[in-house]
Amino acid sequence: MKIKNFPHTITIIMFIMVVFIAMTWVIQAGEYQRQEFNGRMVVVPNTYTEIANNPQGLWAMLTAPIKGFVSAAQIIGFCLLVGGAFGMINKTGAISSGLSSILDLSVRKPKYKKFVIPVIMIFFSLAGATFGMSESTIVFIMITIPLAIAMGYDSIVGICMSLMAAGVGFAAAITNPFNVGVAQGIADLPMFSGWDFRIITWLILTAIAIAYVMYYARKIEKNPKLSPVYDLDRSRDLQSMQNADQMVFNWKRRFIVIFLFIALAMLVIGANKWKWYINEISALFLALGIVSAAIYRLSMKETIDSFISGAKDMITAGIIIGLSRGLLVIATDGKIIDSILYAVSSWGKDLPAEVSIQFIFFFQSCFTFLVPSGSGQAALTVPIVAPLSDLLGIGRQTAIMAFQLGDGIMSMIVPTSGVTMGVLAIANIPYQTWIKWFVKLLAIFFLASMVLLVVSLYYF
Repeated sequence: MKIKNFPHTITIIMFIMVVFIAMTWVIQAGEYQRQEFNGRMVVVPNTYTEIANNPQGLWAMLTAPIKGFVSAAQIIGFCLLVGGAFGMINKTGAISSGLSSILDLSVRKPKYKKFVIPVIMIFFSLAGATFGMSESTIVFIMITIPLAIAMGYDSIVGICMSLMAAGVGFAAAITNPFNVGVAQGIADLPMFSGWDFRIITWLILTAIAIAYVMYYARKIEKNPKLSPVYDLDRSRDLQSMQNADQMVFNWKRRFIVIFLFIALAMLVIGANKWKWYINEISALFLALGIVSAAIYRLSMKETIDSFISGAKDMITAGIIIGLSRGLLVIATDGKIIDSILYAVSSWGKDLPAEVSIQFIFFFQSCFTFLVPSGSGQAALTVPIVAPLSDLLGIGRQTAIMAFQLGDGIMSMIVPTSGVTMGVLAIANIPYQTWIKWFVKLLAIFFLASMVLLVVSLYYF
């Protein structure tokens, strides 16, 4: 299926920016009082007041992008540095020759091929569920996409193996400090309590994700032209992997791959034990790039040129991330986020518990459009939703589950998510193509979540 005449992702973001501008003129401005809780500013319930409107105009639209870049400077810099590091690694041919070896193994022993996707997806889903892997999926997309293509699938499978799997884990979080940890702390619940039911939720959603991707992968393997990114991947394959079969997986390249796996292990340990985040992860992969260049004895010119080439590949992603953050700047400056939160939280009263929990779930899902950050959304919504759940007889554990499921699932699709939009830009996949492919799986996730939330009412 060929994708024709769809607007560019940047065009879509600019259109949404116009919509946000219009919303600041239509929606009554308002705000809640806030107080500090464990180092984070949270909303104080029952303190909403209307304030003078602060409608945004053309000037706000023109300044929002640079404000978005300032706000997202850290993750944009992260993309450029990690892209440059992978440029150095790719220059050695270690990843391409390693992927070629995996492909050869799957050809010689086909029985092993069917385990690759499930194993990788389980790893990333666990990473999302335990330590909240999100931004670092940008690192792995440069590995999983070439791997998926080398195995006869497409780049959508590559995205699903990392970004989508980590997103499912994030949604069904077990010990994720960025959504469950923050939300339970605000709701005065024991940290990571209710983990047993969350494990069941994680198993079900991860199984759904793996089954769906495996079904799609088998279909694409039989007929590659069914892929919505068939033409894109043909071009990508010719450009980046045409010499893979000619590359020998020699000892230098094997050492580089070994160091790559050591770096990935350090990332997991560092994020869990030492609370590593963007600064530490970017330093880790920058060091890996330098070590790889040294092992392969690249000249100084080759090293610098490959770093610049890798960073250039991230420029579009950086622009999209900055523009996506600019959308939130407009909503924040227009003082409409708290107004939307107040209005929607008021609509859920006097409903049966089974209906109320679905209302909270859909509310959190929609609110992700405005605040695509688990911890940020928790700070804004949980102070309102937690006492509301008491009044509705839902229970705070179930309310927190509605929050994490709504936020996590929708974060994989909203255009305000810098990570999602950045990954799509790196993969060169149009946003509309991803939406069209993901929408059926999104519906399945929603149905499964709704059933699990009803069950949780009787479990907690």
